Amino acid sequence: MPLVTYTVLRLLILVAAFALAYAVGVRGWLLALVAVVVAFAVSYLALPRQRDAATAWMARRAEQRAARRGREQTTVDSIAADDAAAEDAAFEPRRVDPPATSER
Repeated sequence: MPLVTYTVLRLLILVAAFALAYAVGVRGWLLALVAVVVAFAVSYLALPRQRDAATAWMARRAEQRAARRGREQTTVDSIAADDAAAEDAAFEPRRVDPPATSER
């Protein structure tokens, strides 16, 4: 599974960045911040093939799930239309009939 491979490699890079920053003398909250930023940059530059493979794997899984359900893949337009309909229903003023008055 490419997603597991990519995740493990990113975690290893994070641990290495953490250890390197600690060895250099960075301490406290700055240690975590520096390690995360360095790990992000290194993994972004060093793991493009793994990232693309993980993305393709997740897209295939989503397509398979959608096909199993017998529906097409949800599009941005259908989500926006559903959201607009729900919003209209929620904020449309409720029509209340006045109580019946009896005339004597």
